[in-house]
Parts: sequence; C-alpha cells; structure tokens
Amino acid sequence: KNNLFTHLTKSLIGSSTPDPSTPAGAPHLPSRNLFPKESLMDLYVYISQDEVFSDFNDTQSLFWFHRDLVYGDWNTGEDGDGCYEHSIDLNIPEKVQMNGSLYIHVYFTKTGFHPDPKRKGQYRRLATVHATRMLNKFKRRKFVKTKNLLTGETETDPEMIKRAESHGPVEIISHWHPNLTINMVDDHTAWVKGSVPPPLDQHVKFDAVSGDYYPIVYFNDYWNLQKDYYPINESLQSLPLRLSYCPLSLWRWQLYAAQNARSPWNFLPEDTYEQSDEDQDSVKVALLETNPYLLGVTIVVSIVHSVFEFLAFKNDIQFWNSRQSMEGLSVRSIIFGVFQSLVVLLYILDNETNFVVQVSVFIGLLIDFWKITKVMDVKLDRENKLFGILPRLSIKDKSTYVQSSTKVFDDMAFKYLSWLLYPLFGCYAVYSVLYQEHKGWYSFVLGMLYGFLLTFGFITMTPQLFINYKMKSVAHLPWRMLTYKALNTFIDDLFAFVIKMPMMYRIGCLRDDVVFFVYLYQRWIYRVDPNRMNEFGTSGAEPTGVDPNKDSTAQGEVTATGEVAAITEKAEEEKKND
Repeated sequence: KNNLFTHLTKSLIGSSTPDPSTPAGAPHLPSRNLFPKESLMDLYVYISQDEVFSDFNDTQSLFWFHRDLVYGDWNTGEDGDGCYEHSIDLNIPEKVQMNGSLYIHVYFTKTGFHPDPKRKGQYRRLATVHATRMLNKFKRRKFVKTKNLLTGETETDPEMIKRAESHGPVEIISHWHPNLTINMVDDHTAWVKGSVPPPLDQHVKFDAVSGDYYPIVYFNDYWNLQKDYYPINESLQSLPLRLSYCPLSLWRWQLYAAQNARSPWNFLPEDTYEQSDEDQDSVKVALLETNPYLLGVTIVVSIVHSVFEFLAFKNDIQFWNSRQSMEGLSVRSIIFGVFQSLVVLLYILDNETNFVVQVSVFIGLLIDFWKITKVMDVKLDRENKLFGILPRLSIKDKSTYVQSSTKVFDDMAFKYLSWLLYPLFGCYAVYSVLYQEHKGWYSFVLGMLYGFLLTFGFITMTPQLFINYKMKSVAHLPWRMLTYKALNTFIDDLFAFVIKMPMMYRIGCLRDDVVFFVYLYQRWIYRVDPNRMNEFGTSGAEPTGVDPNKDSTAQGEVTATGEVAAITEKAEEEKKND
C-alpha cells in the first residue's frame, strides 16, 4: 500500500515545473523531510562576530547546548508546550560597540552527531541543519533640528546636536532586542523543488544530492516591537539575550513568513520599510492589549470603513459630474477646501508621514482640483497671453451661481466668517511663533496653517449651513456622499479610542460629528416640499383633483362645454344686431 501511495503521489505531483539542470528537463519528484517525525536532535547555538562560523572549538562562542530534543514534540518542556528557554548576559566586544555586527549560528543535529565538519565520524551532512542570523538590527535615526524662530533657542539635548553635527542628519545605529525565538517547523509536506510558493521558497532548503529538504528553522521576532529596541553604544557593558526554542505548525509559519516577507521587486525606498514596521507595531499592540471582542468589532468596522470611503469618493464624483446648477451650493467653501487639502499634503510631506497616507491625501487633492472645473468656468485665454507666449488661465464664476441668490448668501457668510476667522488665525500665529519650535520659516507657515485648520477647520463648513438657513432647504446637498463621510467619521471615533493618536485628531473627529448633526437637524426642519420648483423649473407634485383615467373624458367635456358657450354667445349677438 505504501509503495502504491508513493507511486500515485509521484505521478500526481511530479508533473511540476521542470528544472533545466535535469536531463531533458525532467520534472522533480516530491521530496521528503530529512528528519522524520519524533527524531532525537541536539541543539547547538553559537554567538560570534563572524557571519560564517567555523571555530567550533571555541567554548566561549557556545551559547546554548541542549541534548535530546524531540522533533515535532508539543508536550515536553518547562511548561508542557514543547518550548525551552535559555538566557544569559553577553559581553559586548569593542567592535560591536562601534556599530559592528553580532551573529547567531544555530545547528540541529541528529543525536550522536556534531556540527563540526572537521570531526571525522561525528559529522554527517544529511543529519545537520544550519541557520544563521544577525542579532543586532541597524536602524536610521534622523535628527530634525528645530529652534524658536525669534530667539534661536532650542530644548533639544546638546549631545544630540553634537552627534548631528558630526554624523549628519541621518545616522545608522545598531540596535538590540533581548528576545528571540528559534522555531522548528513541524512539517512533512512532500515539497517539489522549484514549485514551493513564495515567500516559503526562501526558507525551504533542498539537498543537492538526495533532493530531499532539511527541516525549516525559522527565527521568529514577530512580536518584538520596534519601541523595545535600544541603541548599542559605549555606555553598555553587556547585552541580555533570552533564546526560546519552540515547535511551530505549518500554517502559523506561513502567517509569520507572509507578514515578514518583502517583495524583491518593490521600488519603495528603505525608509518606507521602517515606516511599515512602525505601522505594524500599532497593529501588534492592538492585538496584544485590546479586548478580543472590541478587536473583532474593530476589524469588521475597518473593512466597512474602506467600503464607505470608496462609496463616498464615488458618489462625490457622480454628484459634481452631473451637477448643472450651483444653486444652493457654497463655491467659496469648495475653493477653501482645495487650499486646506493642499496645506495638509505639504505638511505631511514636510514631516515624512506614511507613504500610503501621502498617496491618499494626494488623490483627494486631485479630486478637489477637479471640482473647481465643475463649480467654475475654467478656460485658457489664448488672446491675452502671459509674456506674449503662455496662454492665460481664466477662472470665472458660473452664470447659475452669479445670477442666483446663493452668491449673495455665500459672500455674506464668508464676511461674517472673516470676523471670527482672522482674529483666531492671528492669535494662533502669534502663539506658534512665540512658544513652538520649527525647522524654519517654511515649516512654521505649514505647521501654523495645519494646526489652525485642524483646530478651527469646522468653521469653514459653516457657510453651507448659512446658505441652507437662508434658502430654508437642503435638497441641493450631496446627501449620499455626506452620509458615507459621516459614517466614516463615526468609525474614526471608534479607532480614536482603540489606536493611539494625537488628541487634536480626536477633537477633529468630534467636531465633524457635531457639524453633521447640524446638517441632520437642518434636513429635519427643512422638509422636502414637492411643490417647490428646482433649478430646472420642475416640481415633484402631481396636479390635484384630476383622475388620470378620466383625462380624455374631462378634456371632451371641456371642449363640448366651450362649443356650447360659443354658440350661445353667437345667438345673443345676432339678437342684439336684429
């Protein structure tokens, strides 16, 4: 039976990707794990500054030796889960203190064998599994020099300023994390060489002679948060290291490998990877510290948030693309929204925010610019050219906006708004230049505008509320888009309590909720009147007192009555003439 099963397996799986190195491109056959289930193993762990280790006789390099581990055993160990731990403080070599590297070399051998190839009779190639990894991690530390623009003083540590002057604004520093887990994947899949899916193919190693594969050794640091890494410098005399050995199931290993994989075709810079690691930290903290039920709700709600955001963009574009009249809409608010989106984009570019956020804000800005072409007449004036060469850009209000009462209400709203907006803007600018530090005047202007818009941005929504109040109507608003955006704001409120974020952003979410509730209140008090004519001169009301089924009869009666009246009037006139 076993021979028959093997023959069928080879016939079914063996027709995979052919290898050009084999004769006539013959396909590879399914392979097997070189370490059978429940094999007895010995663990050797060496710590060295050399990336390629060969000095097995150096007893100081041997960090951990554990005898008679059982491959695939989940019941032994200190806690009965198949895991073992070993910890010790390492003496830091001088080269490591000066930004050098430190490597861990892990060997699993079948019991009775040794990892040193020089030991004749004790070393066997097919009985030895080897994996190497750098223990320290090099991270970029960026120094942003800020100061008070009026006094030139700064609260930054003088030592940091000296390092920035000597090493430049970006410094590569070696960092250390005290925890690392060595996982032995409990897997006996009949992998076919050349057909292992990525990113698993980076970890499955095949023997060149036998064609079988070695057990998968995986260094697991997924739960090591970026905030727990600390720099290695001359002040440290030792480094704590706690190693754990644990078996790992195939499906969990696939999850870890997929999370840590980076595409070789990725064109993003290295800084983006560091931002991605920091973003993953927030997810890991949420998984570790958040209540499971709240976490489940958050995951579902985040999916709904993405759907609503897409629908908001879709309905916003549909509304403005089909809009023919500007009756009841605040054009000035749309123009101010473009300015606000531009400030936000410049601010996040100046502060090196996440790349995904930058792309999202940029797309939103493009849509806002497109709206300008819908609410105003944008043309190229080829008669009055700039410098006699370049066509001049002509921007004018649409006739439906100029000839309506909306423009009057819009101008009136912004006049009242300026009485409140300009003093607040001036006070915030004075506060920012007096008490805050900035990289320069450009960063000061962007930071001041961004902080002001984040704090008082809700005021820019009031002109539309004012127009609704004057017109006693809200029928002209894009309610679908507003609804989706409001639902997203409520979802942001939930995230504000789950994920750590600045208090100003939480206040911003709250202010958007308040404005939307005002819109809802206006929709409730300004009910839809079917008799009111819209901008196309039509209404939704049906003529009252007329039965549609009796239209022809009624029309005939009217015609007949008219004819009788005409004959009677003609007879009266003839009598008078006689």
